[in-house]
Amino acid sequence: MKLNTPLRLLAALSLAGASFFAQAANDVTVAYQTTVDPAKVAQADGVYEKATDAKINWRKFDNGADIIAAIASGDVQIGYLGSSPLTAAITRGVPVETFLVATQIGGAEALVARNGSGINSPQDLVGKKVAVPFVSTGHYSLLAALKHWNIDPSKVTILNLAPPAIIAAWKRGDIDATYVWDPALGVAKDSGKALITSGELGKLGAPTFDAWIVRKDYAAKHPEIVKEFAKVTLDAYADYNKDPKAWVANPSNVAKVEKLSGAKAADIPGLLEGNVYPVAAEQKVLLGAPTTKALTDTAAFLKEQGKVDAVLPDYAPSVTAQFVTQ
Repeated sequence: MKLNTPLRLLAALSLAGASFFAQAANDVTVAYQTTVDPAKVAQADGVYEKATDAKINWRKFDNGADIIAAIASGDVQIGYLGSSPLTAAITRGVPVETFLVATQIGGAEALVARNGSGINSPQDLVGKKVAVPFVSTGHYSLLAALKHWNIDPSKVTILNLAPPAIIAAWKRGDIDATYVWDPALGVAKDSGKALITSGELGKLGAPTFDAWIVRKDYAAKHPEIVKEFAKVTLDAYADYNKDPKAWVANPSNVAKVEKLSGAKAADIPGLLEGNVYPVAAEQKVLLGAPTTKALTDTAAFLKEQGKVDAVLPDYAPSVTAQFVTQ
């Protein structure tokens, strides 16, 4: 049947509308942080967009608490955050799934004391000002360190500051120490010394990790996008793990990580070396009992510290390996 001009125009507009909504359905907002990790190269190169065939709106956040708020509101569908804010979010009923362990944190987070602050040993922290983003992995690690050293947290002035504010406060001399990650960590290390790292705390029984999470409703509607997102990340980790020295010897890799993390190029090799980036085969194991136990243990600690009201009987419903392919 031949359509007259108005009908042809209507049909064209209908097709255009259908195409628009199909494209809009593939739009996704992803929250990332200024962490140093190999997948920053894939992010800089647009590999995620190519693999998922989605329009990705990358939004930079300074801490996990803000990411959880954005995910809870529906503004963000996929996000990168630490195990402490993740545990708090799951405990409070935010509908998310952990679909990838992004990194097992080592030397990339640390407690650093300012030179000249009078802090020469852990006990010297008493009466000092220590800045940390609250409900972050740094906050969890700081409290775990104080507990290990038998220091009452109430005897330390713990300030809730986001990383950019920590940098400013450190440069002004307003704080004596900080537990944080890059780029603030690098700034602190320039005129301070590390008392303990998250890697060392992990060996003492308080491990922390970063994770990629997704809203459950988004994952149910777009499983292929989540699966491809995970694959791109794991491919980047595999490329790095294959030969870390060769990877960091490539100026292009370091420049891209530097641009998206804010860390100094000279510090990037050491920061990468300080963490563990699990590949696909390891993820299949991690995204089960190990992560569920870590979340449960973290929740128990947060409850002890008064940061959450209760510990869930089971964190397994918020951890899944279904999006990891080998």
